[in-house]
Amino acid sequence: MQSKLQKTTALPMPSALEQTSTQAGLWQLIALTAYLKAEARGFNPGHELDDWLEAERELAVAMIDEELAA
Repeated sequence: MQSKLQKTTALPMPSALEQTSTQAGLWQLIALTAYLKAEARGFNPGHELDDWLEAERELAVAMIDEELAA
């Protein structure tokens, strides 16, 4: 019986420096997005975590959509 899974080519792993740089950039993008969400609702306190988590979710969806479109 043949497997229905296709063999994929392994992607090269980024170096530690590239990975740290990418992670820092992603963190900054999440922080900026969360800040803009807070600004849009008048900086009412008590929603900081919600803003951060929503920013993470939105950016993750955008990155997945971008990968699928490529």
